[in-house]
Amino acid sequence: MNILVTGGAGFIGSHTIIELIQAHHQVVVIDNLCNSNPESLRRVATIVGQEIPFYKADIRDRQRLEEIFSSHSIDACIHFAGLKAVGESVSMPWEYYDNNINGTLTLLDVMRQHHCKNIIFSSSATVYGSPVEIPITENCPKGQCTNPYGWTKSMLEQILTDMHTADSEWNVVLLRYFNPIGAHPSGLIGENPNGIPNNLMPYITQVAIGKRAELGVFGNDYDTHDGTGVRDYIHVVDLAAGHVKALQAIERNCGLDIYNLGTGKGYSVLDVIHAFEEANNIKIPYSIKPRRAGDIATCFSDPSKAYRELGWLAQYDITEMCRDSWNWQRNNPEGF
Repeated sequence: MNILVTGGAGFIGSHTIIELIQAHHQVVVIDNLCNSNPESLRRVATIVGQEIPFYKADIRDRQRLEEIFSSHSIDACIHFAGLKAVGESVSMPWEYYDNNINGTLTLLDVMRQHHCKNIIFSSSATVYGSPVEIPITENCPKGQCTNPYGWTKSMLEQILTDMHTADSEWNVVLLRYFNPIGAHPSGLIGENPNGIPNNLMPYITQVAIGKRAELGVFGNDYDTHDGTGVRDYIHVVDLAAGHVKALQAIERNCGLDIYNLGTGKGYSVLDVIHAFEEANNIKIPYSIKPRRAGDIATCFSDPSKAYRELGWLAQYDITEMCRDSWNWQRNNPEGF
């Protein structure tokens, strides 16, 4: 299939391009590079042994999208493009709603004008809010999101659902990610956050490399086995492979499908720290900080639907996630 990958220069997008090409799909990439680096695509080209067709473009730019769709016969879109920092979304709600929602509406309109009605959407477990069941299945009701970033994911899921309801020619796959970490085993691409990392693993690796003095652990009084928050961490290569598997649903004209992409295992913050230390023989200094508003005690998936219907199952364990994260950071201390 000919796949348009929006936000393809980012962390998950770049890894997904590799999996798509290795599965013999053709890709076209667009990214406005506001939170990514074109070097990631140059390194993807090295890994796969071919150039990656790339357009620097914003999904809100209708004319540019029209040009791209007119130049390529696109069968489906894998839609990653979006702002994603939770804290930033609280201080910049307009920018998040404009980029994530307005941008997606523009993309969807151009897609339908060009008779491309197949989309895989990069969603998030954040749409479950404080989940009513653990492990979380796809039947778990969506909850109250705690920040504008989460609301953009929840609203876009609703928009895409309504698009399919109104026009059954649309095939929509909503992939709800849990917590992607790790990096490509080559060490050539990985997570490259701007400024202070918002996520646990890049903060750990920056402490390990000496860029930061210690890790702050937010809360140690949760109702978990060690008092720290428990999450479902998934290797980014496994997550990328889930998108390739999701194309099977598109090919069978799935209509609307929702899949959790996680391992089904919960690890606490301290579990991850200790796993990183053991995998890489590096000590990670940390201190306990007050809880963060909006954090919940435990969140992990039941990924069995993706296995039953797509044949997808996470292959990498927490040791490999920690090893590959450090391999990336050690070889790229300043990122790209």
